Amino acid sequence: MGISRSSRHKRSPTGAQRPHYRKKRKFELGRQPASTKLGPKRIHTVRVRGGNLKFRALRLDSGNFAWGSEHVTRKTRIIGVVYNASNNELVRTNTLVKNAIIQVDATPFRQWYEAHYAQPVTKKGAKKDVGAQDVEGEKKLSNHVQRKLEERKKDAKIDPLLETQFAAGRLYAAISSRPGQSGRADGYILEGRELEFYLRKIRTGKQKHAHAA
Repeated sequence: MGISRSSRHKRSPTGAQRPHYRKKRKFELGRQPASTKLGPKRIHTVRVRGGNLKFRALRLDSGNFAWGSEHVTRKTRIIGVVYNASNNELVRTNTLVKNAIIQVDATPFRQWYEAHYAQPVTKKGAKKDVGAQDVEGEKKLSNHVQRKLEERKKDAKIDPLLETQFAAGRLYAAISSRPGQSGRADGYILEGRELEFYLRKIRTGKQKHAHAA
């Protein structure tokens, strides 16, 4: 028996069994889940209804992630899956699905921030970069560029939770694309109340495992 997406086998709202008046149809078919894993990129194409193609990602190791508050997107490496609301097994096996909470490499975003605002992301980085600023002082910037950087620095505020993640070199992100359908694992960096919510979830999950052990 093939996988079917029809709901004819479901009972009616009153609990009555629906009559079986026809067999399965081609347009009701379903396919095996992609179960996209973390690893060197491997994508298969699937011919679907209408002669269209779906891109079934079997393994992925990077994606484009948006930093919403700064309006910037960068391609970065995916480090691992840390939380999934639907199933803890998907966390253990590092399975990439839509809305999985993952950790990504912070380096591309840190490099952009430091180039854009001409100052380090973290306070620890500020102490280390004193010597680097002396070197930059040798590079003469025009008055226009200096004024532009000074204006940008006025708005250079970063969430303390994000700052600690930048210090560790890893950012929490959510996947918003569908790897098994589009062949991509793109998403956005978690910020604000959404980040606080998932940090609580991750923390409680670790506590449960500790008690179980």
